[in-house]
Amino acid sequence: MKKRFSLALLSLCLLNVLAAQNSTDTDFMRSTGKIYVVVAVVLAIFVGLVLFLVYLDRKLTKLENQIKDND
Repeated sequence: MKKRFSLALLSLCLLNVLAAQNSTDTDFMRSTGKIYVVVAVVLAIFVGLVLFLVYLDRKLTKLENQIKDND
């Protein structure tokens, strides 16, 4: 229990440090127009993952129905 509490406290401290840093990287990316490329790539990856999960869910549902029919 102490380890989990310590890990949670450490995570919160690190999160505060990361949030307090300057956003020069994002300002640079925004000024050069490449932030939109980054957003597009992240969005494409997210959409790909969602589509894969939908495909996998349909396939598993089909297999579950086949198992029910065989029993």
